[in-house]
Amino acid sequence: MRLSRHFLPVMKESPADAQIVSHKLMLRAGMIRQTAAGIYAWLPLGHRVLRKIEQIVREEQDRAGAIELLMPTIQSADLWRQSGRYDDYGLEMLRIKDRHEREILFGPTAEEVITAIFRDNARSYRDLPRTLYNIQWKFRDEVRPRFGVMRGREFLMKDAYSFDIDEPSARKAYNRMFVAYLNTFSRMGLKAVPMRADTGPIGGDLSHEFIILADTGESAVFCHKDLVDMPAPGDDVDWDNLQDIFDERTSLYAATEEMHDEAAFGAIPADKQLSARGIEVGHIFYFGEKYSKPMKAAVSGPDGKDINVHMGSYGVGVSRLLGAIIEASHDENGIIWPESVAPFDVAVVSLRVGDAAVDAACEQAYKALQKAGVDVLYNDSDDRPGAKFASMDLIGIPKQLIIGPKGLAEGNVELKDRATGERQVLPLEAALAQLTKA
Repeated sequence: MRLSRHFLPVMKESPADAQIVSHKLMLRAGMIRQTAAGIYAWLPLGHRVLRKIEQIVREEQDRAGAIELLMPTIQSADLWRQSGRYDDYGLEMLRIKDRHEREILFGPTAEEVITAIFRDNARSYRDLPRTLYNIQWKFRDEVRPRFGVMRGREFLMKDAYSFDIDEPSARKAYNRMFVAYLNTFSRMGLKAVPMRADTGPIGGDLSHEFIILADTGESAVFCHKDLVDMPAPGDDVDWDNLQDIFDERTSLYAATEEMHDEAAFGAIPADKQLSARGIEVGHIFYFGEKYSKPMKAAVSGPDGKDINVHMGSYGVGVSRLLGAIIEASHDENGIIWPESVAPFDVAVVSLRVGDAAVDAACEQAYKALQKAGVDVLYNDSDDRPGAKFASMDLIGIPKQLIIGPKGLAEGNVELKDRATGERQVLPLEAALAQLTKA
């Protein structure tokens, strides 16, 4: 992508109403623009990151055996009445009437819709187990939307739902999502700590939040330090036997502020106690028959008798993750993207557009990187070098290939690592070899 043909409206200063780092940097980097309170348009740079995050989430859901579908954003109020939640949910639900005076709503979650789909299409215990997931926009009418995409009203969410014949089977599904989440966040360069959590309006008796630690986190968290250093389980696991992994992660103390037990935390050796700020990026629930019983989602068992299915739900805030990653990975100059979610892999920066040698070297680099499958942004704008450096640091592309007339005269270019600030001076071919190696 050539910057001269791209749409990247960067800003020098942070808007006065942006309170936290991620909101300020997303606005300054031209990633989002607010269109209404708590509602944002995703501009090209932000959209690229959003799609990369979404794809990692999708790949890890697929790896864990979940099956993707797509459910509507607009839902029937009648389904919510069947579960008993329509009147209980509160003012966060956006309720609407269509032209025929039928009551509908903009879905804040989708337990009712997916339960109805499963109920109407699954008949036998042989249709179990199944985990279905959907990546879709949701809406919750927050009383005070703030902090950009971290606490917006409209948000992109991955929500999965498991259906099992009994509680032991349902807990296996819960463990699969537990492990899938650890792998998901690790691939994004995040260390997520699972913490026992309140079930809230979703319901149930087993729930974990996945929290990443950040100085600007929204809430206090308390945990054993060893949890932060545990590596992700990775791909090489037995997806049908994950209890040991679950037990290892949950045997050490970890709790959000709402669930914190000061006495239990105090029993941890002092050098292993960690109290910090955290950001929730995922939440999983097992709730048994909470929805299947009132909505009559049953299958026939081996003996021919109807059995209410046991369910769980598993959410990841896809759009929220973008803000959370920035909160955890930035410096005074801007965003530092982990390579897996960066909008581009490399920025080719021309220090003198119009200089024949510089133009030729930039074109050579741009085409070679594209041919090698590298996602590259070519900064061919007329901005001064200082402005180019500032904007490339601001948007956080992991590698910068800087090409100017002085370096070329000596047969060299400069390769900068955004995360470390390390700079190498080397021939163009050597730089390209580094950037294109597998």
